[in-house]
Amino acid sequence: MSYLDDKRTLNPEELMLIKDYHNFFIQELTPLYDVGEAESFFYLILENKKNLRRIDLALHTDLSLSETDLINWNSILEKLKLEIPIQYILGTTNFFGLDFLVNSNVLIPRPETEELVEWIIKNQKNTQSTKPLRILDIGTGSGCIAISLAKNIPNAEVYALDISASALAIAEENASTNNVNVIFNEKNILETDVLEHNFDIIVSNPPYVRNLEKAELMNNVLENEPHLALFVADKDALIFYEKIANLSQKFLVEKGVLYFEINQYLGKEMLDLLRNKDFSGLELRKDIYGNDRMIKAEWAH
Repeated sequence: MSYLDDKRTLNPEELMLIKDYHNFFIQELTPLYDVGEAESFFYLILENKKNLRRIDLALHTDLSLSETDLINWNSILEKLKLEIPIQYILGTTNFFGLDFLVNSNVLIPRPETEELVEWIIKNQKNTQSTKPLRILDIGTGSGCIAISLAKNIPNAEVYALDISASALAIAEENASTNNVNVIFNEKNILETDVLEHNFDIIVSNPPYVRNLEKAELMNNVLENEPHLALFVADKDALIFYEKIANLSQKFLVEKGVLYFEINQYLGKEMLDLLRNKDFSGLELRKDIYGNDRMIKAEWAH
């Protein structure tokens, strides 16, 4: 009889020390994940399910799980063994200090995207402008960019577009949960020639992973996250950037700013694309991992 099977024989009123289950949890996952990642999963679950932090477990070694808790934790453990992302299993993730609902209809927000959001907010604060401004987020997914900007730029009216009605349903719920107003619209940007307004800022984290780069993706991403939001054809890798840049020429205000998250291998190509479309003030930035990841351009015509 396995350790796990043995614990399932407990009566509901019986308890098991969390520290003991922790050891089993890590042992079960380390064939698939490194110890650090398995540890991070454990403490994410601990906070999500028991509202406890790592320090709580260190200070109170007698903390325990009931059999009902064990059934829930074991279910999560089995899903992790199938390489389903922990964020999808828990149904939530944190982005820029805010909680976001996520499921398989939306990409899981990445730390690199937080850097893009931070860059936009910092630049806007540096302008010291309090006049109303409009921001458009194209391909909003979970709404993480739009909602974070709405939360941190109080003078902004924020709009967000996505091709997926299922993604927009999640984004709308996230906006409500985080108590911000974002105007969402279902739209295929590749088939769009007119935007409802002119905008001071347009931002997008569009699909940019080429099929030739699939081998670089972790299996949990490849098998679970929506391909519609990830991949572009190898021969047309900048299709979304081209379209959004063309729209920005028409619908950015004078001295409006365009921000993109980009494919790390296509920084030079992005600079060339924007330069050829007469954007100025081009700035290519690296992410925390040292990869070309975001770009800023101004429209002054």
